[in-house]
Amino acid sequence: MSRLVLIDGSSYLFRAFHALPPLTAPDGTPTGALYGIVNMLRATLKENPDYTAFVLDASGPTFRDEMYPQYKANRPPMPEDLRAQVEPMKQIVQALGFPLLCVPGVEADDVIGTLALQAHAAGIPVTISTSDKDFAQLVRPGITLTNTMTGSVLDDAGVMEKFGVRPDQVIDLLALMGDTVDNVPGVDKCGPKTAAKWLGEYGTLEAVIASADKIGGKIGENLRAALDRLPLNQQLVTIKTDVPLGQAPSDLTLRPRDVEALRELYTRCGFGSALRELDGGAGAPARGARPAAPAAAVEDAPDAALSAPGDYECVLDAAALQAWVARLQAADLDPMRANLVGLSFCVEPGKACYIPVGHDYPGAPAQLDRSAVLEALRPVLEDAARPKLGQHGKYDLHILRRHGVEVRGYAEDTMLESFVFNAGGQRHDMDTLAQKYLGYTTIKYEQVAGKGAKQILFSQVALDDATKYAAEDADITLRLHRVLSAKLAAEPTLQAVYRDIEMPLVPVLTRMEATGVLIDVAELRRQSADLSQRMMAAQQRAHELAGRAFNLDSPKQLGQLLFEELKLPALVKTPTGAPSTNEEALEAIADQHELPRLVLDYRGLAKLRNTYTDKLPEMVNPDTGRVHTSYHQAGAATGRLSSNDPNLQNIPIRTEDGRRIRTAFIAPEGRRIVACDYSQIELRIMAHLSGDPGLVRAFEGGLDVHRATASEVFDVPLEKVSGDQRRAAKAINFGLMYGMSAFGLAKQLGIGRGDAQDYIALYFGKYPGVRDYMERVRQQAREQGYVETVFGRRLQLNEIHSRNQAQRAGAERAAINAPMQGTAADIIKRAMVSVQDWLDGQGGRAVMMMQVHDELVFEVDAGFVDTLVGEVRQRMVAAAELRVALVVDVGTGSNWEEAH
Repeated sequence: MSRLVLIDGSSYLFRAFHALPPLTAPDGTPTGALYGIVNMLRATLKENPDYTAFVLDASGPTFRDEMYPQYKANRPPMPEDLRAQVEPMKQIVQALGFPLLCVPGVEADDVIGTLALQAHAAGIPVTISTSDKDFAQLVRPGITLTNTMTGSVLDDAGVMEKFGVRPDQVIDLLALMGDTVDNVPGVDKCGPKTAAKWLGEYGTLEAVIASADKIGGKIGENLRAALDRLPLNQQLVTIKTDVPLGQAPSDLTLRPRDVEALRELYTRCGFGSALRELDGGAGAPARGARPAAPAAAVEDAPDAALSAPGDYECVLDAAALQAWVARLQAADLDPMRANLVGLSFCVEPGKACYIPVGHDYPGAPAQLDRSAVLEALRPVLEDAARPKLGQHGKYDLHILRRHGVEVRGYAEDTMLESFVFNAGGQRHDMDTLAQKYLGYTTIKYEQVAGKGAKQILFSQVALDDATKYAAEDADITLRLHRVLSAKLAAEPTLQAVYRDIEMPLVPVLTRMEATGVLIDVAELRRQSADLSQRMMAAQQRAHELAGRAFNLDSPKQLGQLLFEELKLPALVKTPTGAPSTNEEALEAIADQHELPRLVLDYRGLAKLRNTYTDKLPEMVNPDTGRVHTSYHQAGAATGRLSSNDPNLQNIPIRTEDGRRIRTAFIAPEGRRIVACDYSQIELRIMAHLSGDPGLVRAFEGGLDVHRATASEVFDVPLEKVSGDQRRAAKAINFGLMYGMSAFGLAKQLGIGRGDAQDYIALYFGKYPGVRDYMERVRQQAREQGYVETVFGRRLQLNEIHSRNQAQRAGAERAAINAPMQGTAADIIKRAMVSVQDWLDGQGGRAVMMMQVHDELVFEVDAGFVDTLVGEVRQRMVAAAELRVALVVDVGTGSNWEEAH
C-alpha cells in the first residue's frame, strides 16, 4: 500500500540545533543542525516512501498573528549559527529529491495537517515525522507520528498513554495548558495532568468552561480567571486542515537525486559518511544522533562485518566454559562494592559469549559456580603475556581484583583510544562510539533492566536478555578497537600519548583507587557540629538584620528581602531578567549591606558540611575502613584527571575551614602522609613554550617569579616590590594563562579597566615572548583547528571559526591555556607511572593514594619517608625536560593538612 511521509522540517531544524554539538565545516561554518537533518533524511530515504514532503515555515506573519498579535512574541530571534544553516539545508533537501513546501500566511503545521487529512481521505496511510506535541491532534487510524531522532512512534493508544487524553481531546488539552514557546497563556498552574483530569471528567473544553464553578481551590480560581481567553487559545492551537495548496498528496513523489550537487554540498560541510554512502560506500548511514549522547559525526566501519549483528552464546555448562577458555588462550588480544554477576568475552568480531554466575531471579537456569569459573579463567586473566582489551576497563579490573583475580596484561582501552584521538569532540561511552564509528545502535541498560523506580538489578535480568546485552558489550569493544587503533596508528604523536601516558596509567589509578585514604570520622563529626552551630548563628544574625525570619536557602525569599524590602541594587540578573542571588550577585553588593556577606558565609559553611564533613563519613567502605575515590582519565579535554565519589579535587584550601577538612585525611599508626607538589608548573610551562628570556631568567635564578614579574613590570628593585604590586603581577601571570581580559583583571584587582590595560601592556613590554607565543598559538588554532601539548596531546577547538564572537573568544582562550594545562597533566601522569614502577619494588612501605591537581599524596612508613621523598622528587623532576627546571615542594605530617 502507498504511504505518505510528511517531515516537519522546522521542528527538526531547531531540535537538531539544540540536541547536537556545535559542529563546523572545514571552512568554519556551523553544521550541527544540518548534520542532524541530513542523517534524518538519509534514514527516511532508506524506508522508500511512496510520497513525501519536507515542510518548512515560510517567513512573514500568519493568520494566527492577526488573531493574536502576541503570538510567539517572546521567541528570541533565530541564532546566527542556526540561520546560516537554513539555506544549505534547503539545497540538500532539494538535491536529495524531496519536495520542499513553504506556504506564506500559515505555519508548517497547517500545511502538514492539510496534506495528512487529504491523504487520509484518499486511503493513503500517513506518517508525520516530527517532535512537536501539537500534531497529536491529527492522530487517528491511518495517521501516526514518528520521532526520527528517538525512534518513537505515536498512534491512538500512544497518545492516550502519553497525554492521558484521546487524540480528539488534544486541542482542548493544549488550550488549557497553554504554550509558553508560542506565548499562548493557559490556565495558571494547569499542567498536562490537571488538564487531562478535567477533560477525563467533563469531556470537552466547552464542558470544562461550563463547569468552572464546580472546580474548587486555587486552581479553580485560576480557571475562572482564564475563561475569557480559552476560546482564543483553542483556535490558536488548532492545526488548520484546509489550506489551499498547489499539489495533492499523490503529487509528492521523490525526484531523482542530484548526485553532483550533493557531492559538492557534503564536501563543503565535511560530511564524510554521507559522501561515502553517495559514492557507494559499504557503511550504513546514521539514523540520527540521540539527544542524550549526540555524536559529532558518523564514520563508516572499515568493513561491513563490524556493523553487522553478532552471534552470542550463553555459557551454562563446564564444556562450553572450557571451549571458551581455549579460545581465549588462543586469542591475541562503584566497583569497590559491586558483585560479580557474569563475565563476557569476545575474540573475533561478531562472536562473543556471556558466562552468568550470579543471576538469582525465580526460575533462573542453573549456572556455573563463580569460583570454578574464575579458577578456569585465572590462567588467561593473570597472564601478562596475553593482552586484554576493554572499554573503561579500570572498573572491571577492580571487580575482578575484589573476587581474587589480579588481571595482568591490560593493554588496550577503547574509551582511552577515543579520548586521545579526539578528546573534546564527543562523549567516549560505548553507545556513542558504536553509533559514531560503527553505525551500530547498542542495547541500552534500561532496555534490559528498566529505569527509574522500576529498574531491577542485573542479577534479576533474564539470561537471554543479559546475554544479548553483556556479550554485545564485549563484541562492540573489539569492533571499536579495530577502528580506533587504526586511526591512532595514522597519528604517531597521538599514538605515543595513548601508549606511553594513558595506558600505563590505568594500573596506577586502579592501585590508588583500591588503596583509598584513611579518614578520621570523629574529627569530621566534630567539624560538622561546629559548622552547624556557626550556620545557626549566621541564620540568627541574618534574621536580626532582616527584622524577621526568612529562609536563607530560598533564593525567592532572599531576593524579595534584598531587592524589594532593603532596596539593594540588583546588579546581576538571571537569564530571564530577574534579580539574581547567586554568589556573583551577592559579592557585587556585599559592600553595601552586612546581609549579603553573611549569606555568602552561611552558604560556604553549608557547602563544606553537606559536601564533606557530613558526607565523607558515609562514604567509608565497610570492608576497608577507607574512602575510595574514582579517577577519570577521559573527563577533561586537556587530559587533567578528575575524581568523584568523593571529588578530592575540589576540597578548598584557601580558607581555614577548607584546610581543616584535610586534617581528617590521616595516616595510620606508624605511617606518615607525604605530599609532593609541583611548584608553579604551568608558569614554568609558559616559560618553556614562549621561550621569553625574562621569564626563563626569573626561574633559572630561583626568584619569586611573581615578585620578579612585579619588579620588571613596575620598574622597581626586587626588594622594593610592594604587596599590592606582587599581587597584581601574580594576577597577570595566572590570568594571561587563562586568557583573562583587561576587564577581568580590573575586576580581580579592584582597579579601573584602563589601569588594568596599562598593566597588561607593561607586562607584554617586559615579556614580549609571552605575547608572541599567545598570538602564535591563536594562529595555529585557526589554521589547524587544534593545539598540542609538549608531548603531542591534541585539543580540538571546534568553535575557533564560530560566527558567535563569544564562542570564538572562548576557543581562543582555550587555545592559549590548553597547551599549558595539558602539558601539566601529561607531566604528572608520566611522573605517576614512573613513581609507581619504583613503589612496586618497595614491599608496601609506601603507597601512592591521591592525585590532586599538581600534587601526589603518599602514605609512608615513618622510617621510609626520607627515602621516598628523594626517589619521588627525582622522578617527578625527570618527568619532562623543559627550558626551566621543574621544582617539587614536599611536606610531611600525620595528616594531609600538616603535610602541606
